[in-house]
Amino acid sequence: MSAVLSSPVVAEDNNNNELDIVRQAGHIGAEVRGVRLSGELQPEVFRSIKAALLKHKVLFFRGQQHLDDAQQQAFGRLWGELVPHPTVPSRDGTKLLELDSRHGGRANSWHTDVTFEVAYPQVSILRAVVIPAYGGDTVWANTVAAYESLSDDLKALADRLRAVHGNDYDYAASRQPADLADEGVKRYKEVFTRRLLEAEHPVVRVHPETGERSLVLGHFVKRLVGHSTYDSQHLLSVLQSHVHRLENTVRWRWTQGDVAIWDNRATQHYAINDYGDQHRVVRRVTVAGDVPYGVDGAKSVDLTAPAVRAAEAATAA
Repeated sequence: MSAVLSSPVVAEDNNNNELDIVRQAGHIGAEVRGVRLSGELQPEVFRSIKAALLKHKVLFFRGQQHLDDAQQQAFGRLWGELVPHPTVPSRDGTKLLELDSRHGGRANSWHTDVTFEVAYPQVSILRAVVIPAYGGDTVWANTVAAYESLSDDLKALADRLRAVHGNDYDYAASRQPADLADEGVKRYKEVFTRRLLEAEHPVVRVHPETGERSLVLGHFVKRLVGHSTYDSQHLLSVLQSHVHRLENTVRWRWTQGDVAIWDNRATQHYAINDYGDQHRVVRRVTVAGDVPYGVDGAKSVDLTAPAVRAAEAATAA
């Protein structure tokens, strides 16, 4: 079980409904105890969970083995409209994305989910289905704390930057040779990039609910607008290094039936690929998000080719 790094704290909503919360790290992450997740949660309990998520960025729930695919989706709908992954087929007609280690589903690089879409998901809900005996932890980073850790000069620079995100990111950048030779990984990449999707986002977005500023980076970033490839790589490296500083992270050791919920507008995450040939399966639902806007109020822009969008619309119809 993840180490408890501080004593329990209580989250409250306006109705004074309390949750049993144990913080897991100094800047991000909390375990919520004594709650049975479902689509029938009392409104005041859900409001408290949402308030806790906005505060802690990622929440963990042990012992949720009662959830199946339908119940996970029912709980997800409390947060808003569920959206399927734009390129990877959902599981058996649901809106669940299954990440199966035997079929290339190893997300072992820092990223925010689906930032190649102009309105990427606001919340992700991940359920542990098959967990290896060791390894396979996931690490989350607080991108608000990362922004706040920048010097004033770097903040001023980041506030003005915009970046292009695409699903055809450098897949090899953080992979080991064994990963790249794996046929399952190759097939997963082919499915993931079967249509080219791109969006331009401010590097610093303003959170629509908290007003906090966070860094929008991760492995889907291809380049900074108006900067050379060389300058983009160096500037992005400097900013990203603040995201995954250990002080800004929390690491979760999964057990079967665990659920993690994270604010996808204020975090990055990394699934550690250290479990070899053991089997690992997790299933995720994502909740529709809004179009980000930067410090200057300028919104993100959809750069996906009209022909690709037209094909998507025809398929959906």
